[in-house]
Amino acid sequence: MLTVDHISVMNLENAMRGARNPLNSWARSDSHYDEQGSYILGENDLSLATRLCAAGTDHRKFIRQILVSMDITAPMYWWKEFDTYKVGTVANSTSTMHKIHAKAFERADFSCDHMTPETLAHFDGTIAYLEQVRGRYLETKDKAHWYDLIQLLPSSYNQMRTVTLNYEVLANIYYARRSHKLDEWHTLCGVILTLPYAQELIGACER
Repeated sequence: MLTVDHISVMNLENAMRGARNPLNSWARSDSHYDEQGSYILGENDLSLATRLCAAGTDHRKFIRQILVSMDITAPMYWWKEFDTYKVGTVANSTSTMHKIHAKAFERADFSCDHMTPETLAHFDGTIAYLEQVRGRYLETKDKAHWYDLIQLLPSSYNQMRTVTLNYEVLANIYYARRSHKLDEWHTLCGVILTLPYAQELIGACER
């Protein structure tokens, strides 16, 4: 399971202006803000942007300046793979170390959507045991019980992180992960294509 919330795309205007710096072609820019405050790429700017994206990483430096912030909630087993993308990303996560005992454990805290009925029945026992240990820790504050929670916690435990990245990183993610075995990557790739001009810009990066 993976969900994405609070998406913000920033700095498109400045990135596009920078794309015109090499040829001093700012006078040809035809983009504008609409009544909702969204930056709309004009025909000239969109044509230039897609050509630069298709020309390769040396020419599409401007998309590294198109910034995206989003809240991603996903299981720890997925975050271990996401952590491959270190360059051009920043992430602030909810704290497992500090807050693991703050609320009762329940199925909704985990990604168990692909478990077979037999495995899910077994997993419910794990959740129940984690809840028992949590209760013992709250009662005694014994660090041994806290360690039991941390070390027994399944990798299907969901964590939310506020992530900042850019269109170049998103292009790398999209083309590397769109056919991945994990459904979580398919969900994120689908979200990527909904971002402003992602289909035109990120779509041109493969060519």
